[in-house]
Amino acid sequence: MLLSTWLLYVAAVFVLTVTPGPSVLMCVSTAVNLGPRKALITSLGSTSAIVGLMTLSALGLGALLAASETLFTALKWAGAAYLAYLGVRALLAPASDIQVAGGAVAGGRRLFAQGFLVGLSNPKALLFFGALFPQFLNPAAPQLPQFLVLGATFVFFELGWLTVYALSAARAQRWLQQPQRARQFNRLTGAVFLLAAGLLATSKRQPA
Repeated sequence: MLLSTWLLYVAAVFVLTVTPGPSVLMCVSTAVNLGPRKALITSLGSTSAIVGLMTLSALGLGALLAASETLFTALKWAGAAYLAYLGVRALLAPASDIQVAGGAVAGGRRLFAQGFLVGLSNPKALLFFGALFPQFLNPAAPQLPQFLVLGATFVFFELGWLTVYALSAARAQRWLQQPQRARQFNRLTGAVFLLAAGLLATSKRQPA
């Protein structure tokens, strides 16, 4: 892999991971309600989903989705429905509580699963790994070393930024949990999740 290709990938990953999205909002709400350690569990769940998408993309999932209208539609609507559920739940959350999905539930497995589902249905990640990620792989060179380099790079930035957001939210916990600010945050969170659901629901299958 050329250094210039890797640097271009780093730039793309930096923009993708630093931009607040469903995974960031899940991480922030968990940090405010349950603390940064619990937020790290959701971050690990989200990152695990990303690694799964990355692996499937490298194995040719993008081509499979392009060839199967039924599979693409099923995955698209399942992800959109879950994001819409999170959006409605956030909009209906009490004004005194910042909540995305099950914020009062402290079980590690439940938090990991929630982070995993959010990461799996993230429209940005699906678009990136379905269409852009394969373009960074040189088909004439060994695939495994390239995949490991690109995968480690993405995980570094994804976990790094989610940790930054979680720690920042935990420090601002008292400020964010004031009823008026909590209500505004819940509305913003709900709107972002519903927007993400809409983007995913209206996404088009690329022809094979």
